[in-house]
Amino acid sequence: MGTVGQIAEDEAFVVPREVAGTVDDIAVMFSEGRYFAVDDTCTHEQASLAKGWIEGGCVECPLHSASFRLSDGAALSAPAPTGVATHTIEVVGGALMLTPNPERLA
Repeated sequence: MGTVGQIAEDEAFVVPREVAGTVDDIAVMFSEGRYFAVDDTCTHEQASLAKGWIEGGCVECPLHSASFRLSDGAALSAPAPTGVATHTIEVVGGALMLTPNPERLA
């Protein structure tokens, strides 16, 4: 899926839903020295969170500035009505291993 060092601090890449087997693309982000994986689509409107501003373990939607905490997907600001789903991402021998949230499988 990816390797350690592939993503710079406060950057992201997208795993397409067809690859992940999920109902939404998954944004894999690296912030504060940790990897996170969340549904890529903002809950307010159809915008890619991977294209948003990532900083301090949070992501801000590029469309209307809704922000989400990466560790649990919680919505931190309007206009997001709800948080985003999170997925498990682990580092195994230098590789990034993604386990999709079972509730988000297609």
